[in-house]
Amino acid sequence: MAMENRTARLTILVDPEKKTVFERLCAEEDVTPSQMLRKLIREYIERRLGRPWKPGASGERHK
Repeated sequence: MAMENRTARLTILVDPEKKTVFERLCAEEDVTPSQMLRKLIREYIERRLGRPWKPGASGERHK
């Protein structure tokens, strides 16, 4: 998976026990938690949009 050109910080609060388990599971797959979160976010966007994500395409629905 290619990294997008720009990055933005997303800060989340999560239960410490979930964080520990998440980090362990990511390590078992040899991915960082950030890589996994980017993957999960991309999958969510694609599922909601009903099409593959293309960098540069905002995917926002105009109201």
